[in-house]
Amino acid sequence: MGRYLFFILYALLLLGIGLYGMRRTKTFGDFFLGSRAIGPWLSAFTYGTAYFSAVLLIGFAGKLGWGFGFSSLWVALGNTILGTLLVWLLLGKKIRRVSTELDVYTMPEFLHKRYNSNFLKIFSAIVIFIFFIPYAASVFIGLSYLFEIAFNIKFEVILLIMAVFTSIYMILGGFRSIAIVDFIQGIIMIAGVSLMVYFAVSKGGGFQTIITKLSSQNPKLVGLIGPPGFFPLLFIVIITSVAPFAMPQLIQKFYSIKDEKSVKIGMIISTVFALLVTGSAYFTGSLTRVFISPQNHPSLFADKIHFVDKLIPTLITEVIPPGVTFIILLLVLSASMSTLAALVLVSASAIVKDLYHGFSKSYVSDKKLNLLMRIMCGLFIIISVIFAVLRPAVILTLLLISWGAIAATFLAPFIYGLFWKKANKIAAQTSCVIGLGLTMILFFILPKSKIPFIATLGMGVPMVIFPIIVWLTQKKSIKQQSKT
Repeated sequence: MGRYLFFILYALLLLGIGLYGMRRTKTFGDFFLGSRAIGPWLSAFTYGTAYFSAVLLIGFAGKLGWGFGFSSLWVALGNTILGTLLVWLLLGKKIRRVSTELDVYTMPEFLHKRYNSNFLKIFSAIVIFIFFIPYAASVFIGLSYLFEIAFNIKFEVILLIMAVFTSIYMILGGFRSIAIVDFIQGIIMIAGVSLMVYFAVSKGGGFQTIITKLSSQNPKLVGLIGPPGFFPLLFIVIITSVAPFAMPQLIQKFYSIKDEKSVKIGMIISTVFALLVTGSAYFTGSLTRVFISPQNHPSLFADKIHFVDKLIPTLITEVIPPGVTFIILLLVLSASMSTLAALVLVSASAIVKDLYHGFSKSYVSDKKLNLLMRIMCGLFIIISVIFAVLRPAVILTLLLISWGAIAATFLAPFIYGLFWKKANKIAAQTSCVIGLGLTMILFFILPKSKIPFIATLGMGVPMVIFPIIVWLTQKKSIKQQSKT
């Protein structure tokens, strides 16, 4: 009974925040960017909670912790330094300034105006909508494993709760409500991961005992590089830490921040948040071998396909006292809803703002745009839920495919377009098509174990090709001018 009372009270809180945001939402800018007036604390937390979801806490932490041991903490360090600190430091002010000057709201709009290319706008909007569906589904699936194993709540019930909860506040209040909820949920995430580390270390007999137990299984589990080796770890660090430089749902956070001073403060807050959450998550994941074995969990090891996705939920049942599981439930629910809200908002904008409004020949009012955004947000949630019910792959695979495809499409044209005046339309169009095409072809012909390498290659090749194409097109242009 107490569990259901919690859900009711939480839903009422979200409803209140949604109604508050709705009263302050008049224009499309209000709905999608919070009037470009979001302060540093809300901006930092909404970035962090969109970056780190149930996929990190359940899928990544479990699989990487089990496979790499303590060296999975390199991923946490990469996510903190590259994916958070350097993104804010190098891109924060620049994105805010350029987005205001060009009056753009989305990634496809930026590419369209920067390169004067309708193709880039259409292509990028379609890529966002298609590949955010499996990303959102992976969040749903990650949450379902925790609730099924640790809390004995049916998968379908969790999907319904997640869909309703996320819809309540984001469809009503838009980005302003999302930012407020993300701040609250960010605090919950910090408290939750801290409790997970405390109880896991305590139940494991202390840090020294844990090291001894892991070393007895494989000394590399407590070394600098885990058993899979250097390059597999490197590719995972790259895809999870470099991709944020061009992930639309993360870049959007800088469009909404109110001023450059807020960027400086937000950078510090988000970096500390990333270090706490990722460090705690991957450290906890590395302890799975201490508590889980074929002898005491035979049914878990019998599930060859989804084994790694169930490691953290099983660990939670082993180390977290029953009275504290409520906080862990809230932790993963919070992380999931924050990421889902970011994905849903950006995906809906790809259809409504970039495709419909971007190519509409008649005037479209802000009232109509907001209504269409709310409808598309609801539709995207429904599609993601349907996709999640199918459970097409392990969480890590779903996420890496989505991240790899999106990063391969956007990294080169976005970064070069932001910082290099000579970046041109031909280079942008070619690099994004080659990046996505190469990534998807390799996904289908190489084994799933190579996905981190594929995603890294998909990002790297366009970054190399882009300046070469710029040089070739400039050289061709000079020759044509000399002939005339």
